[in-house]
Amino acid sequence: MNRRHWLKTTLGLSAAVTVIMGPLRAMAVGRQGFDARDVDDALQGLLNGRSVEQSKDILLKIPDIAENGAVVPVSVSTELEGVQAISLLIENNPNPLTGRFELSPDVMADVSARIKMGESSVVRVYVETADKIYTTAKEVKVTIGGCGG
Repeated sequence: MNRRHWLKTTLGLSAAVTVIMGPLRAMAVGRQGFDARDVDDALQGLLNGRSVEQSKDILLKIPDIAENGAVVPVSVSTELEGVQAISLLIENNPNPLTGRFELSPDVMADVSARIKMGESSVVRVYVETADKIYTTAKEVKVTIGGCGG
């Protein structure tokens, strides 16, 4: 097998995998709310006036104490039905809306990321379904800042 044949085969296979797996991925999209400089503006762009309900069905896994605010692991999962999006908001960050993941109905509502935290803050999660928005929160203490700290 020569190099050109190998390259054609590899590119063809990767394109096929992308087409097949595309609907199964969760994607971070849009800029709405990401430019907000305070929590109220971020929530206004995120919620569009809809009411929010506390939920114990959202599992937020994040350390109580982050030794390095530049790399804080976070994962969010839920068994709620019809999840359309999961958003992460960090109150004391320069840009509070840290992540938004719009989900296909074909995927499990389970996302993970590494986020930056400039200082100790409350981390809020908003889970959007077709009819409601649910939230949960956790206080995280940062010992070394990550957003310019």
